[in-house]
Amino acid sequence: MELKVYNINGSETGRTINLDDSIFAIQPNDHAIYLDVKQYLADNRQGTHKSKERSENAHSTRKLKRQKGTGGARSGDLKSPVFVGGGTIFGPKPRDYRFKLNVKVKRLARRSALSYKVADNALTVLENFTLETPKTKKMIEILNNLKLSDKKSLIVVEKPNNFVSLSARNLQNVRVVNVTELNTYDIMNATNIVLCEGSLAEIGRVLATK
Repeated sequence: MELKVYNINGSETGRTINLDDSIFAIQPNDHAIYLDVKQYLADNRQGTHKSKERSENAHSTRKLKRQKGTGGARSGDLKSPVFVGGGTIFGPKPRDYRFKLNVKVKRLARRSALSYKVADNALTVLENFTLETPKTKKMIEILNNLKLSDKKSLIVVEKPNNFVSLSARNLQNVRVVNVTELNTYDIMNATNIVLCEGSLAEIGRVLATK
């Protein structure tokens, strides 16, 4: 599959680039995408939720009324879960939500997500560029030239570029990642993917079928 290569002015460079069909044109596996996104979201959960149980409440242990003869239900102290302010029954406890996912499944998920974007014409190849200083205005100009200013965009660069990242940091709908940070959640969450030309070889190396 061939795609045109654009420059930061939004113009065609006159060059095309061949995309690896084993990465960008496979039959997407929806279940692999689901598992990888689920793991990504689980990894981001803090798991620090906690409610106090009966033994942790700071109430008196005095029995409120006698056991029998009042005509009402039996009750113990104020720590009982049946009273307002009492302990919580089966409340949340701190836990780790992370789970293991095979590397091959994660690669398949990312290849599937990229294939979806290519099929939807939501992938743009941009020639390599650098910024001399971090300028949010310059990044807005580039997105306007590419007609992506109103879309949620994911820009994939070959290696970490501080000036590019800082230029996009204050833009709500733009995220800049390098190839090693590329994940299924970000791909599926973006409306359009912008791949810098130099990142394609690295993507091929990382996501190659092994």
